[in-house]
Amino acid sequence: MTPSAVPDEPADGPRSGDGAEGAGGVLLPGRRKRWEIPHGLEIATSLAWRLLLVAIALAVIIYVLGLIGAVVVPVVLALIAASLLAPSAHALSRVRWLPHAVATAIVIVGGVAVVGGVFYGVGLAFVSGLPELSSQLVASVVGIQDWLRTGPLGLNNEQFTALGNQVLAALQASQASLAQSAVGVVSTLGEVLTELLLALFTLIFFVYDGGTVWRFVLKAFPRQARDRADIAGRRAFASLVGYTRATILVAAADAITAGVGLWLIGIPLPVPLAALIFFGAFVPTLGAVVSGVVAVLVALVSGGITDALLVVLLLVLVQNLEGYILQPLLLGRSIKLHPLAVVLPIACGLVLAGIAGALLAVPLVTVIDSGVRSLTRPSDGPGLDPDTVDALDPRSARPDWHDVDQPPRSFVARAVDSLSHRRMADD
Repeated sequence: MTPSAVPDEPADGPRSGDGAEGAGGVLLPGRRKRWEIPHGLEIATSLAWRLLLVAIALAVIIYVLGLIGAVVVPVVLALIAASLLAPSAHALSRVRWLPHAVATAIVIVGGVAVVGGVFYGVGLAFVSGLPELSSQLVASVVGIQDWLRTGPLGLNNEQFTALGNQVLAALQASQASLAQSAVGVVSTLGEVLTELLLALFTLIFFVYDGGTVWRFVLKAFPRQARDRADIAGRRAFASLVGYTRATILVAAADAITAGVGLWLIGIPLPVPLAALIFFGAFVPTLGAVVSGVVAVLVALVSGGITDALLVVLLLVLVQNLEGYILQPLLLGRSIKLHPLAVVLPIACGLVLAGIAGALLAVPLVTVIDSGVRSLTRPSDGPGLDPDTVDALDPRSARPDWHDVDQPPRSFVARAVDSLSHRRMADD
């Protein structure tokens, strides 16, 4: 029976539970209470269709970016390189007799030469030692397999044998496919050179006239929200400046420290392993784990369990040096991400865009984190002049941790202040 067919109640009012609520929750006489959607279900459905729209929008964006990936990747690489070179160009252009165009040319030519030379040397060392490194890994897997069979564990089941054979076959196949992969690299060399030229062309304009490009982008925002977007964008780029600078310095320090330690221990292939650690530093957390496992396996097959344990201690020392000294000294607390906010974006980037997605995932999360924090920070609201936020200073990324009006203080001074505050609190 439909609600419209329900007969009216007697004039003396509705029976208990049959009244309909009017304004203010007052029961209206003469009608039954209509069926209402539960409040929890209403909230769930509202969130569901909104999340569905967001998911569809993200899927469309990812699909479009995939179609123009040959353009997007060079532009993103140019933006990251600009975050590394723009501060130097800006500082050099402050010299009165040096025009900004000349300063830009000096920084770009010098920066590309230095960074390109470092990556070329490290990459050449890694590629030249890759066949021998692959052989060492094959020998490591064979040795571990034999030890698990004949050692105290006594594993000798068919599943373990099949798994070990699969790992061994994969390593041997990767070693045999090095020559074939070289042919594929040559076939795509033209595409790589084209993307590098596009990245270099974009980098020149980002460094020379990045402010004009950013002001053009801001015109897409409504006028009343333009200042807030300007501040958020400046803080986001400042976080990218700090992240890029610190990542390269930390990667170089990790590689040099680990390479010297491996050479002192007597592990073969210290230069390729140090190069692997250098590249692994650009993929936080996961890169250190993968490069560390490879180094331990090589040490295990070359020097036994003692050398393997020494390499483990060396890698732990390197990670503690990075986590407790290098990163706090270079970044402070201006760029601080939870480990889960690092691993999950890397995994998603690897699934969606391969190696390029894994490399660009953490910088993207860093930029988004700083931008969103700025948009939700009351102090970045109306009344703050965007020109007071220096996009080239990493301290501007998180003003709640850094006072941008004060000069940077040394790590020792901050440590002394921290100990003083603790003593005062104890007293």
